[in-house]
Amino acid sequence: MMNFYFNASELLFALPELFLLSAIAIILLFDLFISDRLKHITYYLSQLALLLTGFLAFNLIGESAIIFSGTFVLDTLGSTFKVFILAFAIIALAYTRHYLKVHDLLRNEYFILALMSILGMLIMVSGHSLLTLYLGLEIMSLSLYALIATARDRTAAIEAALKYFVLGAIASGLLLYGMSMIYGISGSLNIAQISNFASAATLGSQQTLILNFGLVFLVIGVAFKLGAVPFHMWVPDVYQGSPTSVTMFLSSVPKIAAVAILIRLLIDGLGSLQHYWSDLFMILAILSIAIGSLVALNQTNIKRMLAYSTISHIGFVLLGFVTGVVDGYGAAVFYVLTYILMSLAAFGVIIALNKNGFEADQIADFQGLSKSSPWLALIMLVVMLSMAGVPPFIGFYSKLFI
Repeated sequence: MMNFYFNASELLFALPELFLLSAIAIILLFDLFISDRLKHITYYLSQLALLLTGFLAFNLIGESAIIFSGTFVLDTLGSTFKVFILAFAIIALAYTRHYLKVHDLLRNEYFILALMSILGMLIMVSGHSLLTLYLGLEIMSLSLYALIATARDRTAAIEAALKYFVLGAIASGLLLYGMSMIYGISGSLNIAQISNFASAATLGSQQTLILNFGLVFLVIGVAFKLGAVPFHMWVPDVYQGSPTSVTMFLSSVPKIAAVAILIRLLIDGLGSLQHYWSDLFMILAILSIAIGSLVALNQTNIKRMLAYSTISHIGFVLLGFVTGVVDGYGAAVFYVLTYILMSLAAFGVIIALNKNGFEADQIADFQGLSKSSPWLALIMLVVMLSMAGVPPFIGFYSKLFI
């Protein structure tokens, strides 16, 4: 049995999460009591909360601690991931406000749900227990389901939210089943203790067999959150059906959290079984790159095309983890960060073209863009060339490192 104890000084290492949670509660109360003409302040308060949380996370870079009875870890990797999550979230929400105003969807619950999903991501990044990781994952996922459905008058958005919810629930169940098997055989929820047990397990024994069986379910759960083939069914429909601002958020910020849970579960926890899960990742990577690239060619909706592009990029990310070496993991993380920058830029151009309720989501809508908006056309050209991996753009270097 694990002995739980509490030390007030440990709260300092979880300050970003505690501050963001407190900020969400304050913003909720503020939104409840203010008049309608002051509702727009919620956006600025949300951005201020993210900025201050990012500052707190940045100050913790270089610190190292395992707190809350071993359920929460603070390290340089986690703190750096948190800073990137918060920075990209600030950019995404800045675009979001313009889009929501144009389409008459500006509701304060949108920003509250976005903050809640970010809180879940921060918990995932620092999870050092199967329970903590799953808690962060569910906070993020449930917030995202509701975020997609904020456009209540859009049938496509409601359908996308339901589809994401149903498939997400199945994936969460599979992930939880895999965690329960690993807990059952190792007798611990702690990542470090699971790692020690996996390293000591005799090759070919019943213990290894059960660990591998649980490992398969873990890989399926993580692959769904990343959107890798054949667990990609939700990605094109959700990207297309969601409001473009939500699609931008979905395609960027949660990807860092998904890579973080992959690192915590499979590298920190089951790194000794790397020769097993790397074979699974190789299959997922090849299928994702092939199917994502080929199916994208037949799309007429640009959000759907970018969804299949995301699937293809995830394949390259998984290739970095297949290597089983630190350089490969580093290349995969760099690839994710560069992809998010490209995704934010691409969806930023789409949102900039949205005027008076017009949704520029068809590829045909971009015809003649070089004449009507030369700068936006240039930005989109650079983004597409970078996504394709054409030198000297940053997308080329991310693929080269992989």
